[in-house]
Amino acid sequence: MAEQFDLVVVGGGPGGYVAAIRAAQLKMKVALVEREHLGGICLNWGCIPTKALLRASEINHLLHSLDQYGFAADNIRYDFAKVVKRSRQVASQLSSGVKGLLKKNKVTVFDGHGKLAGPGRLAVSKDGKAVAEIQAKHIILATGARARVIPGIEPDGRLIWSYREALQPDIMPKKLIVIGSGAIGSEFASFFLNMGAEVTLIEVMDRILPVEDAEVSTFVQKSFAKQGMKVITGARVQGVRKSGDGVIAVIEAANKVTEIQADRLISAVGIVGNVENLGLEGTKVKVEKTHVITDEYGRTGEDGVYAIGDLTGAPWLAHKASHEGIVVVEAIAGQHPHPVEISNIPGCTYCRPQVASVGLTEAKARELGHEVRVGRFPFIGNGKAIALGEPEGFVKTVFDARTGALLGAHMVGPEVTEMIQGYTIARTLETTEAELMHTVFPHPTVSEAMHESVLDAYGRVIHI
Repeated sequence: MAEQFDLVVVGGGPGGYVAAIRAAQLKMKVALVEREHLGGICLNWGCIPTKALLRASEINHLLHSLDQYGFAADNIRYDFAKVVKRSRQVASQLSSGVKGLLKKNKVTVFDGHGKLAGPGRLAVSKDGKAVAEIQAKHIILATGARARVIPGIEPDGRLIWSYREALQPDIMPKKLIVIGSGAIGSEFASFFLNMGAEVTLIEVMDRILPVEDAEVSTFVQKSFAKQGMKVITGARVQGVRKSGDGVIAVIEAANKVTEIQADRLISAVGIVGNVENLGLEGTKVKVEKTHVITDEYGRTGEDGVYAIGDLTGAPWLAHKASHEGIVVVEAIAGQHPHPVEISNIPGCTYCRPQVASVGLTEAKARELGHEVRVGRFPFIGNGKAIALGEPEGFVKTVFDARTGALLGAHMVGPEVTEMIQGYTIARTLETTEAELMHTVFPHPTVSEAMHESVLDAYGRVIHI
């Protein structure tokens, strides 16, 4: 007999488990199907463990910069195995926490792979054996995505790494190649560089972090180079071959072909949606470029079937998935939530220096026909940043010159990933420059640079 539920969620990542908990809060009988890890890729193999690793690399950098703070220490060293072990422990702790939250909210969890088995039906299997048959009026697909694989550069678990191998490396490489300079590639490049590796970062576009504002990309690239990283843009990887206990990448850039040798190579060239083996064949669910097509409330072409998170496409961010899950569930419950506004979703990259942004870049705003006012404020003019010993970076704000609407905000520097939420709230509230100018920012804080950037857009900047 099929077990009856109001809602079943397929996938226990940040989109799926949040959707399940919100549905339970709204008095639905909820099932969640997860085949591998509660918390999904983000918690187990992405957002969380990478931040634990990056924290270690920040400490390593700080320990080797003690002189500027008046300290001295000898024989500074680290145990790489312990660094990696701590990151795995952090992920494990939070995964257990998700399990507890689901239990607290009385969500029934099925360990297995979920597949559509007809209208309102889902078959769950594990290792080829049937686990359960579930019946529900509403089914949310939240199966996420995985690393894109380039033919000829397939991860082998030893010399060529995907993000999984990079999170639990067998060695600390002396030389490392990273292909792809999006958030994932830039974070791994930054981590290994700050742990002492010689890093080469390769990007096919004409600048790194290509989705960010051009000024931010330029600043980060210069900072990486200053730290000792070799950055090659406008480059195509012609091939990768293994040589003993290392790899050789053949790179074409500026009409010149060169070979780069390294101990290990990380491929970070995008992701593809997990649309396989979900039973989509014969349904009205549309898939384009490995991603499920939905409307603003997560509805697919198949009645009663919804999709959220990385499965539905960019931006591939955990917080986007979580919010989509809440919106979809509340819509199912008959409430009237605001659809997700993609341009109000902040993006963060936790390399050194950190990068954070929300809304339109200056170039995109102009392309869309806006007459803009742009403000900038460098952290060298901020007292707290100087006191921290981290005066590099800036805040950039883009306003509509006619209405004063905040079109976008872009930040690079100390702890900007913690500050971007201020501008995100401003955009959600449809704030203009007037409200931001009249907001009192505490002193001394790095966040004061946010205020000064707004003032600069209107010729009122004080401290520069």
